[in-house]
Amino acid sequence: MPANQPLYAYIHGQITPLEQAFLHVSDLAIQRGYGVFDFFKVHAAQPLFLDYYLNRFYQSAQLMELTVPLARPALIEVIQALIRRNDLPLSGIKMILTGGYSADGYNPVEPNLLIIQQPLMLPTPEQVARGIKVITHDYLREIPPAKTINYSMGIRLIKQIKAQDADDVLYHHQGFVTEFPRANFFLVKHDNTVVTPATNVLAGITRRNVLALTEQPYPVTVGTVTLDDIYQAKEAFLTSTTKRVLPVVQIDDVVLGTGKPGPVTMALLQALLQMEEQQQQTVVIN
Repeated sequence: MPANQPLYAYIHGQITPLEQAFLHVSDLAIQRGYGVFDFFKVHAAQPLFLDYYLNRFYQSAQLMELTVPLARPALIEVIQALIRRNDLPLSGIKMILTGGYSADGYNPVEPNLLIIQQPLMLPTPEQVARGIKVITHDYLREIPPAKTINYSMGIRLIKQIKAQDADDVLYHHQGFVTEFPRANFFLVKHDNTVVTPATNVLAGITRRNVLALTEQPYPVTVGTVTLDDIYQAKEAFLTSTTKRVLPVVQIDDVVLGTGKPGPVTMALLQALLQMEEQQQQTVVIN
C-alpha cells in the first residue's frame, strides 16, 4: 500500500477514513478512562488466532459490564471488511469498546465500538539477539482478567524505565510477580522448567500459545513466581502479540545467566514461529 494512502477505521457503525474517526468528549473513555480493548496481528490479510482474541474481548466486556454492540459473526465481517479496505501486508487491529456518551460523565450508556488497523513492526533479529533489561515495580492492576484501557501506571513509569536504561517494567505485588504492562512474563529455572505466573495476570494469547507447545522438551507450566525466583532464573522472556517471545537478560541489577538470550528461550521462539505459520496455513485453507 502506498505510504500516502489513507487508512480506514470502523466507528459509529461504519468504515470511515481514520482521520475522521472521532469520539465525543462525553464518552466515558475520555471522561473516566472506562473501556476495554483487544489487539491481534494480521499477516497477509489473515488475522492470527482470532477466535482466542475475540473470546477475550467479549470476556473483558462482560467483566466491565459492557455489551459489545455486534454479535460475533457481524464483528468478524467488519474486521474482514476493514482488512480488505486497508490492504496492509503486516498489521495490528485494535478493537476498543468504551463506556459510551454518558450524560453525567459517570454512568455507562450504550457503548461505542471502534476498530483501527495500523502497520505493525515486530522485534528485529538484532533486538532478539541482544535481549532486554527490565525493572520491577510493586503494582497490581484492578480486575487483572480484563483488558481495560487503563494503562496509567505503565505510562507513568516510562520516565523511570528510561532513567535506568531499561526497556520495560515487570509488575509484582508484595513480592509475587505478575506481568508487564503489555506482556506476560516467563522464567526458565536451572532444570529448564519454564514457569509463568498463574494469578492476577491477563491471559495473553501468546502466553496461551507458548503453554500449548506440548511437543517441546521443556516443561512449560503456570505457578507462583516470586522476586527471589526471577533473580535466580537461568533465563527469562516476555510474550505478547507484537513481541512474540522476547528474551529478558537483566532484571533490576541482576544479570540472568550469561547476560545473553538462552537456548530455552530461543527454542520456544522458533516453536512459536512455527505455530504462527501453521495458523496462517489453516486460516487460508478454511
